[in-house]
Amino acid sequence: MDTAARTSTLIGVGVGPGDPQLVTLKAVATLRAADVILVPSTEASGDEAGRAEQIVLHACPESAGKLRRVPFSMAQRTGVGTERRQSWEASAQAAVDAFRAGAATVAFATVGDPSVYSTFSYLAAQVRAAVPDVDVSVVPGITAMQALAAASLTPLVEGRESLTLVPVTAGLGAVGAALDHADTVVAYKGGRQLPGLLALVHDRGLDGVLGVNVGLPDQTITPLSEVESASAPYFSTVLVAPRRTSTGGSL
Repeated sequence: MDTAARTSTLIGVGVGPGDPQLVTLKAVATLRAADVILVPSTEASGDEAGRAEQIVLHACPESAGKLRRVPFSMAQRTGVGTERRQSWEASAQAAVDAFRAGAATVAFATVGDPSVYSTFSYLAAQVRAAVPDVDVSVVPGITAMQALAAASLTPLVEGRESLTLVPVTAGLGAVGAALDHADTVVAYKGGRQLPGLLALVHDRGLDGVLGVNVGLPDQTITPLSEVESASAPYFSTVLVAPRRTSTGGSL
């Protein structure tokens, strides 16, 4: 790739959980300045705009012409299989192709934060392999756990409390260990194992909230003790916080 004196810059941009008003000023400025904006397209979104693309279109509508959809497979939840690897390679190739076509700055818009269970780190690694002198940076975004804590008026942590974020795809045993050792536990990617997750919480005499599509018009926030569904969508978050019986009791 001939970049001459031009510097190629790849930026992972966190666009928050769903509400366009939760996109930071820096994220908007970065998207506006980028020459190309990559947005993930999954099996669920099909030919329609995915969540990240929808957020970008609302927060930064003037950037619509710079959007490029890149494939991301959600069929494989764990491990590195053929579909997942092909998604990484195709997405990285889209960035490399943009650089070769003259783009100086390529942004990748990701839901939530690029450093929290995001595909951006895999994309960046693939691009670095193809464009060794590429500059890579990250614009942080608001996470689902922060949005759920705010929407449910549940402080994530107070005083000396500890916080553990765990993906349910790591196994219910990992979630149980987190519940046993941390004060506040947030579980991502638990929709398919919701009954087992709820059982872990209830068996320990705990409670919490389930947030679905937090930040969107159709968001639902339900106390875990009132959840009746056997599953939840992929974009679901469970927040289990300790019982706080006095103001400043954890200080």
